[in-house]
Amino acid sequence: MEEGGEEGKKGRRKWRSGCSRPMGVKPQQPATLVKLCHSTSYPALLPLPLHLPLPPPLLLHLPSKPLVHYGTGARRSTSHAQDGRVATLLPLPHAVNVKSVSKECQRKPMPINPEAMLVAPRPDSGGTEGLQVSLLANHFLVKFDSKQRIFHYDVDITPRPSKELSRMIKRKLVQENSDALSGALPVFDGRRNLYSPVEFQDDRLEFFISLPIPITRSSPPNGGVYNMFETLKIKTKLFRVNIRLASKITGEDLDKYLREEKDGIPLPQDYLHALDVVLRESSSESCISVGRALYSSSMGGAKDIGGGAVGMRGFFQSLRPTKQGLSLNVDFSLMAFHESIGVIPYLQKRCDFLRDLSQRKTRGLTREEKKEVEKALKNIRVFVNHRETNQRYRVYCLTEEVTENLKFRDRDGKDLMLVDYFKDQYSLDIQYKNLPCLQISRNKPCYLPMELCMVCEGQKFLGKLSDEQTVKILKMGCQKPAERKDIINGVMGAKIGPLSGPYAGEFKLNVSREMTKLCGRVLQPPKLKLGDGGNVRDITPNRYDRQWNLLDSHVAEGSKIKRWALISFGGNMEQRSCIPRFINQLSTRCEQLGIVLNKNTVISPLFEQIQVLNNVSVLEDKLRKIHEVTSNNLQLLICVMEKKHRGYADLKRIAETGIGVMSQCCLYSNISRLSSQFLSNLALKINAKLGGCNVALYNTLPRQIPRLFMDDEPVIFMGADVTHPHPLDDFSPSVAAVVGSMNWPAANKYISRMRSQTHRQEIIEELEEMVVELLEEFYLAVHQLPKIIIFFRDGVSETQFSKVLKEELQAIRRACLRFPAYKPSITFAVVQKRHHTRLFLNDKNGSSSNHFSDENIPPGTVVDTVITHPREFDFYLCSHWGVKGTSRPTHYHVLWDENRFKSDEIQKLIHNLCYTFARCTKPVSLVPPAYYAHLAAYRGRLYLDRTDSMSCSRTTLSRTSPLRTAPLPKLRDNVKRLMFYC
Repeated sequence: MEEGGEEGKKGRRKWRSGCSRPMGVKPQQPATLVKLCHSTSYPALLPLPLHLPLPPPLLLHLPSKPLVHYGTGARRSTSHAQDGRVATLLPLPHAVNVKSVSKECQRKPMPINPEAMLVAPRPDSGGTEGLQVSLLANHFLVKFDSKQRIFHYDVDITPRPSKELSRMIKRKLVQENSDALSGALPVFDGRRNLYSPVEFQDDRLEFFISLPIPITRSSPPNGGVYNMFETLKIKTKLFRVNIRLASKITGEDLDKYLREEKDGIPLPQDYLHALDVVLRESSSESCISVGRALYSSSMGGAKDIGGGAVGMRGFFQSLRPTKQGLSLNVDFSLMAFHESIGVIPYLQKRCDFLRDLSQRKTRGLTREEKKEVEKALKNIRVFVNHRETNQRYRVYCLTEEVTENLKFRDRDGKDLMLVDYFKDQYSLDIQYKNLPCLQISRNKPCYLPMELCMVCEGQKFLGKLSDEQTVKILKMGCQKPAERKDIINGVMGAKIGPLSGPYAGEFKLNVSREMTKLCGRVLQPPKLKLGDGGNVRDITPNRYDRQWNLLDSHVAEGSKIKRWALISFGGNMEQRSCIPRFINQLSTRCEQLGIVLNKNTVISPLFEQIQVLNNVSVLEDKLRKIHEVTSNNLQLLICVMEKKHRGYADLKRIAETGIGVMSQCCLYSNISRLSSQFLSNLALKINAKLGGCNVALYNTLPRQIPRLFMDDEPVIFMGADVTHPHPLDDFSPSVAAVVGSMNWPAANKYISRMRSQTHRQEIIEELEEMVVELLEEFYLAVHQLPKIIIFFRDGVSETQFSKVLKEELQAIRRACLRFPAYKPSITFAVVQKRHHTRLFLNDKNGSSSNHFSDENIPPGTVVDTVITHPREFDFYLCSHWGVKGTSRPTHYHVLWDENRFKSDEIQKLIHNLCYTFARCTKPVSLVPPAYYAHLAAYRGRLYLDRTDSMSCSRTTLSRTSPLRTAPLPKLRDNVKRLMFYC
């Protein structure tokens, strides 16, 4: 039942008081006989609904147990005890110290039953504000027969094959055993799950399938050392395939989930997985499958992007439950793959120091070079080119000895030199004798000379793309909306698309070939507050891209920077001669913007070689000397660099955690051709870092949403994000960051707290401590604790919703209980940018009476119907103007809402906040708290990336004990209360 009007409000209050809804939910049905294979390739589309009863507020000086009031209690100044007496919520002392809070106030909150949690329901039928606009979404309606039974079979293949071989076995099995399979065309996920539209003859079947594949002996002859070169032969290998009926499923539960409005109905993941496999079956036979995307050379071929990588086009597909029913989300996709060339030319492209390897065949590798080569080749699959074979090998490491010195034992127990073996057996002279060989086994000495190996095609590039590679691959994927729309429509009719085979028809699936038509709304831009010589000036960004300029305006609040210095790293004489002009024009531009930047540095500009950035101790010594010369009172250090350098990370860490000075870096390439735009952008960043305010909302949030916000009841906006190490890094910690607004009602100055945590752990481990610290800082700034906490969580997939809600919302609650009698109302929303929903303007019906471009959707476009969740509170908002390619709207999903936001209210709030981002004069695509959290987490990652640190060898890591998490260095006091990460 939808909640609206007074009846809806009463119902919500009654629900939150815990009086009308049972605390638990019905237990799930017994598991099927065979465990489904839920891997990362097939994540759950949506979590089970959740409900979290809130812990009671802490009431001081009351012996009786308090009566819990959910949702509304946080907005009142009193809380009612069980005997009817009133206990006033006591303010914190001015100097907040959590450690001094009494043990009573630090007691653990009442236990929460994880099974009794519900995600926030949609509060209404959707928003109404804004100009309507006709749109198309890349969702294709899927109609299914809910009565159609799907027979799920568990498949066990021995010996266990690779995923590619598994599909070959399945195809041959179906071709040769049609009668036993009742003439069915089953689909297979390549693991253990086989789905059929008809029942097989027997519930248990056994087949023997033979495939011609290369094999090796499992043990060496005569007890000698295993030698892959002598034992490899092409043989027909026999596989035993056992098929057992696991379950019979229908679409009735999914139909009920999509149609019924009541909460608590779980999403039938087993049936969705079956349909997903059906729609992927035909494409998987001819495309490279990576996660939910499929890539094919038929979509434009592989294009070289340099560095041993190629970019390949493909498409993404995923089934999603929406308001209109089940829909297939299809989008254009792009990915970098390893180039399928010889290992030697691959290394020449990948490693700059090996560019001349063809001319210097006798050269070897230094210790550091060997580490780089091993890093580049680790886990890459290769095949040999000196003989006919289909065998594939995965590179484990490099040999300790060079090829010239390697030997192995033959069948007669005689030691043979590797180079002699290839000379005698294949008449091959190994050219690169001073290079190590590829070791392709963890335990056995299996050696492959590099020059005889080729990189297998179809392997996702796991290395970090360089700036040049990133530019090239982004250019490949930068299609205008009309072009992207045509590609997606082409996929739906292509021979490799989801509808290309007979499987959809076999399972009675009818997928529309037309994009979903829907009506969106375009929210109006807010009026902004700027400065004008001490006066307030307002401006409304009415340009098509909603950008504004500061040509005749000041920033809302300018900082005063009297003591600053400049240091240069690298640069030729001509570039260095530009420094005086740069200082003069920057200070002039700052003055025009209402920012005070002294025209003279406290010391003369210093000029250092770029190599200083390679030596951490020398760099730190020079920065400390600058700080000491300025009496340890330096406000800003501008660092000009010849080029982007990895020493940037050390510079930031030293400045912010060692010395305690704000820094701003820029490149000579920008200051050599000074532009007004560059100077303005630099000035905005400096002002934000030094405590200024660039722009504010003219009408404060209490004036915009008076039903929820009040001037004297402060609100804090928090954002959180976790950044993980590089895909090839299997030991470095992840970094979590939480930011919080520190001014009300402007809410545009944010400070951060960062922590390192367990490697690739997405749940924020020390969230409680970080929230406590932010609440302390908020109290010191505003002299009140916030009555409302609005928390934006970035980087969470739908499969993690339930875990994040259960653990992180609990952590925020525990943090609040660390303060006496403090219980704010909390709204917890997840922010998603990594999704594949795209929106296009629909002009075919002649309704293009709007004044927007015929390309990207306009800034402020919001969609909360048709393609959104059937019941939960989510919406898509495109708050920015897409300059290149196709705009990607941000998906906001409200998981918990004690403030009872209406759709219009939260959409308007987020949209308007996007205009307050400090670094630019246009709305951004992500709500600022989440954006700032992302920047802060990235800064924390830089603190761990030290240029002088010894790289930890992965081969020496012990997996029997948990890895220690290296803590982040602590920020200096004069830095941690500023937006240093901006």
